[in-house]
Amino acid sequence: MNSCVADPAPFLLAIEGADGAGKATTAAAVGAALTTVGRRAQIMSFPRYRDTVGGHVLGDFLAGRLPHMLDPREVAVLYALDRFESRHAVASAMASCDVLVFDRYIASNVAYQCAKVSDDEAPALANWIVDLETRQFSLPAPTLSIYLDTDLDRARAMIAQKAKRSYTDATYDEHEADIELQRRVRARYAMLSEGTVLGRWLRVATAADGAMRTPDDIAREIVAAIAITS
Repeated sequence: MNSCVADPAPFLLAIEGADGAGKATTAAAVGAALTTVGRRAQIMSFPRYRDTVGGHVLGDFLAGRLPHMLDPREVAVLYALDRFESRHAVASAMASCDVLVFDRYIASNVAYQCAKVSDDEAPALANWIVDLETRQFSLPAPTLSIYLDTDLDRARAMIAQKAKRSYTDATYDEHEADIELQRRVRARYAMLSEGTVLGRWLRVATAADGAMRTPDDIAREIVAAIAITS
């Protein structure tokens, strides 16, 4: 009687951090480093502004085009909807790679929405978002989440250097322009990286000795963590 062994589930790596932390650059560098060592890697970025209804509405939200303010839970649903609409794309990528690298994933929703509420409200909101995305929407939890720890001044300089975005002509979108929000997001990410919400975390400093580390240097640290975790 023949038996078959299912292919192992791919490693799901979430690159997280506040705006301007260097997530897209790091995700690309990690993908290239993994390919170099023979791993099949794919990169998926969220939000998917052009590809989903949720992503399109998020673009309007971040560009300040919505007619009214949204409650953090309402915003959380939009970010979760973008991923729910992308579930088939996620499943397809998982079926064809060893490592799926997310440029923002579920923890981004947690960090940003919890940054808009009090410390007392944040734990319940975090649990609500994780339940929405992983249980109700059945999105896979990451194997490892990376918090890219980039200071605010460097991050804002990197945002200003970004190419034109599909959803706004402004240098800073609504989230990026709110400096106090950005500070609170960093604090939420720091707490997430020290806990077990959404599984294992690794905090990676993007600067050393007063200077930014190269993307390749950061990628080497992350790829080493993947090898240890696998």
